[in-house]
Amino acid sequence: MAAHGTRTWVLGGYQSDFARNLAREGTGITELFAETVRGTLDASPVPVGDIDVIHVGNAFGQLFTGQGQLGGMPATVEPDLWGLPAMRHEAACASGSMAILAAMAEIEAGRYDVALVIGAEIERNVPGDLSATYLGAAAHIGHEGQQARFMWPHMFDRLAEEYDRRYGLDDRHVHAIAELNTRNGRANPLAQTRSWTFTDASFTDDDAANPSIEGRVRRTDCGQVTDGAAGVMLVSDRYLAAHADIAARPRAQILGWGHRTVGLSLTQKLQRSGDDLYVLPHVRRTIRDAFDRAKISDVFDLDAIETHDCFSMTEYAAIDHFGITGPGESWKAIENGDLEIGGQIPVNPSGGLIGGGHPVGATGVRMLLDSYKQVTGQAGDYQVDGARRVATLNIGGSSTTTASFVVGAETEN
Repeated sequence: MAAHGTRTWVLGGYQSDFARNLAREGTGITELFAETVRGTLDASPVPVGDIDVIHVGNAFGQLFTGQGQLGGMPATVEPDLWGLPAMRHEAACASGSMAILAAMAEIEAGRYDVALVIGAEIERNVPGDLSATYLGAAAHIGHEGQQARFMWPHMFDRLAEEYDRRYGLDDRHVHAIAELNTRNGRANPLAQTRSWTFTDASFTDDDAANPSIEGRVRRTDCGQVTDGAAGVMLVSDRYLAAHADIAARPRAQILGWGHRTVGLSLTQKLQRSGDDLYVLPHVRRTIRDAFDRAKISDVFDLDAIETHDCFSMTEYAAIDHFGITGPGESWKAIENGDLEIGGQIPVNPSGGLIGGGHPVGATGVRMLLDSYKQVTGQAGDYQVDGARRVATLNIGGSSTTTASFVVGAETEN
């Protein structure tokens, strides 16, 4: 077993093509797991027989596919995983990060040395209105959003209105986030929108080119409904020490993490933060927890960020909560070009959720995988030059569950 206090390392992973529609292909959740488990095994130098434990992130399996008990799916599709301990984790859009945190806890406690983490979701096999209803299960049902046709655009429209009330908000800056992430997605060969066509008006308040979905949240401000999965292989220090050949392969260390949970209701969140500088102070604390554990002073010790942008407004809030700007001043980073690849702190070079896609249970795992790719120089056409440290921010619901990781290329001392 690993020594107590060991570090957690990422040794490769796999992402499915988020542009696919599995129902149209005639496949489903079983085939998606089979592809992703096999892809992760093939992408990692770790032999399948060395895996000790499996953690699965999935939010809405029962609703979209009728399939629960997804901790058993890896063994269903890969006979060599039969008999290993496995479990599923649910925290809405942060489900994948919860699976990562659970795997890290077991590695760092010395229980296991090698963990396979899979995040997966199918969302495109039902009509759009029904999909929106299923995804709304992460809200405080019956207590908020009853008047909304689309729950989550409504919730993040409320967040936009709160920013406007406290600080002022120009929608042009919010739409610019959507444009940037869509543009970044074109360079990502697995991004959902990489071949979609837009015009300049697609990222404006033009009602024809970019209609309102709920309030000031417009079509291109919305993250995508996506089928997809991602996997990573996590290992301990002791495992690396015992396998010099594997330790010589590209790897990244999870330097720090943060995880906080608050109540379901957005109204509660906004009321409780009324006297705070930050609209979502628990999100700020989650990020600071990750920074403190990683022993970095602030956001400018990072080279890039992969953040939650289920809506453009989510990323707008992430900008000031990361400390790129002061509270309420996210617009400055947008106007200055700070978020661009090549800017002061590139955000969502992969395209994020808006450009890349958002299969809910997979998103946190995909963020970690993209961070690993960045710090090991394997991100291809969306590589940030010289990236050595990358942070993630993954939220579930209206930031009810928040998780953040700092991933580094540091080698073992």
